[in-house]
Amino acid sequence: MPVPIQEMCARLGILRIEDLDTDEFEGGLVTDAKRSEGTILVKRGGEPRRRVTIAHELGHFLMAHHVPDQPDRFLCKSSDLLRLTAKAGDQRQRREVEANRFAALVLMPPHLLRGAMAAFREANLQHVLALARDFAVGKEAAARAYVQYHPERIAIVVAGNDRVQRCYRSLSFPAIICAVGSPVPVHSLYHSGPHRPNITSDIAACSPDLWIDVKRDLRVPALYEQVYLQQNGFAMILLRLDPLPEESAEERRLEEGWRHRFHSGRR
Repeated sequence: MPVPIQEMCARLGILRIEDLDTDEFEGGLVTDAKRSEGTILVKRGGEPRRRVTIAHELGHFLMAHHVPDQPDRFLCKSSDLLRLTAKAGDQRQRREVEANRFAALVLMPPHLLRGAMAAFREANLQHVLALARDFAVGKEAAARAYVQYHPERIAIVVAGNDRVQRCYRSLSFPAIICAVGSPVPVHSLYHSGPHRPNITSDIAACSPDLWIDVKRDLRVPALYEQVYLQQNGFAMILLRLDPLPEESAEERRLEEGWRHRFHSGRR
């Protein structure tokens, strides 16, 4: 680690990696019809972000079924490099999703990622920062991988200007009720600052109904938050759900009896 992505490109037929001088696009690929060789274009910026863009464009180059919008040229916006799902029938979105999956697997190979995460125990945003550093990728790319491979029920919310921008959650974490574009809940740890930039906050308990749908008459799991304030008004919010303790037979009997008396009107 980190994976030598530029050396890999050179071995696979990419002749040059050049700067892309535009604000409209994040990256691009110029290639011939047979994909025998190509040039990757990358917007100027930090090295971790450039590495993700290079790997994304290499994916377009290697996947023969990826057909560019313009003859012999792919141009990708920053939103394309964040895309994880595609609308049914939208082939362009599907290509971008596949290129993003390719980039994640190339830059953070599962066997290396699992090895790096073996030392991590209770979920913490410090681990995301360590992965971003060791694999030389952006913090958000590391956050997506962390959520996917961590054994606990966790989610990471990306916030910007006090609003939810993106959400990444493990398969076992329930759906987050705050839609993209909605304000970060007022009583979230995010608002209780001031948080220091580039310093992870302590982990604190919060009310689960801030983030998830809490059903009536069901036991509520404990939910914890942690905040990492970044540049330009952006932040990552880690959410961790603790497993519910096992109920004893006596606890279930008492709870069922209470519910029966409540719903029947008996006191």
